[in-house]
Amino acid sequence: MTEHRPGRAITLKLGAVFLFTAMAAIIKTATDTVPAAQAVFFRSFFAFPVIILWLWQRGDLRHGLEPSNLMGHVWRGVFGTTAMGLTFGGLSLLPLPEVTAIGYATPLFTVVFAAIFLGERVRLFRLSAVAVGLVGVLIVLYPRFTIGGDTVSQMATMGAFMVLGASIMRAMVQIHVRRLVQTDSTAAIVFFFSLTATVLSFLTLPLGLILNWSPFVWVMPGLGVSALLVVAGLIGGISQIMITSSFRFGPVSMLAPFDYASMIFATLIGWLIFSEVPTPAILIGAGLVMTGGVLIIWRERQLGLDRSKAKASSPPQGTPS
Repeated sequence: MTEHRPGRAITLKLGAVFLFTAMAAIIKTATDTVPAAQAVFFRSFFAFPVIILWLWQRGDLRHGLEPSNLMGHVWRGVFGTTAMGLTFGGLSLLPLPEVTAIGYATPLFTVVFAAIFLGERVRLFRLSAVAVGLVGVLIVLYPRFTIGGDTVSQMATMGAFMVLGASIMRAMVQIHVRRLVQTDSTAAIVFFFSLTATVLSFLTLPLGLILNWSPFVWVMPGLGVSALLVVAGLIGGISQIMITSSFRFGPVSMLAPFDYASMIFATLIGWLIFSEVPTPAILIGAGLVMTGGVLIIWRERQLGLDRSKAKASSPPQGTPS
């Protein structure tokens, strides 16, 4: 059941965006100690019981256990878990506002992939919006286009391309979710992503032991870092519920622009906790990416494209999953 209560919808959406940004800051702190793959497991595992409890309370748990397109959920989980791992890796190497700005590229890639994989007609207006956004992404990335340089610069460059790769993966998630909503409920999409992300991230533990590759080699974190990882998982689950709930009280077209509040939150948190100040390139580039994204949102509203289920089962753009 839905009802039009825009004040509550906006409050829930902004609250979720803030919590996801706070979760990103927690992950950024934790990944100084643990590898990104291990952080993905904690984020997924401790969100899972929160989501199960919520689905049970709503009476949707049974629907969550009845997938119509199981392989579709598996692929959605593979892309989503990969996106999360790349984002967490990028957070360990880059300032929080920069990760947020690059993450805004997701809607741009989604438009391109929708034309390629779903056969959606993309006319000049949306193509122009994508072009404006991609110019913004290039402006953000340009300072990282260095060949050689010191180790810190090289690692930052790798982090930037990891976050860009995560944006591409999240766009693929959107494409799969658009297909899944035709056959499966939102409850099933939320439940199976939490399940597959938990399982896939746990598999990195034996993989790390076999390959001895540092991004997959788990470590025994101290009590403080363990607490941070648990809190990150709980916040992730609560944020997912808040986003899903917000679409019960307001339309997607009204709520989508509030994703961009994450840049405000990321700038404030980055400055207060990590002493990070966004560079002019990040601010200018992020502004262009936001412009392209808002134009796409406006155009989709004009076209009457209702993708509320897809949005309800995905995290805000520009933030970690």
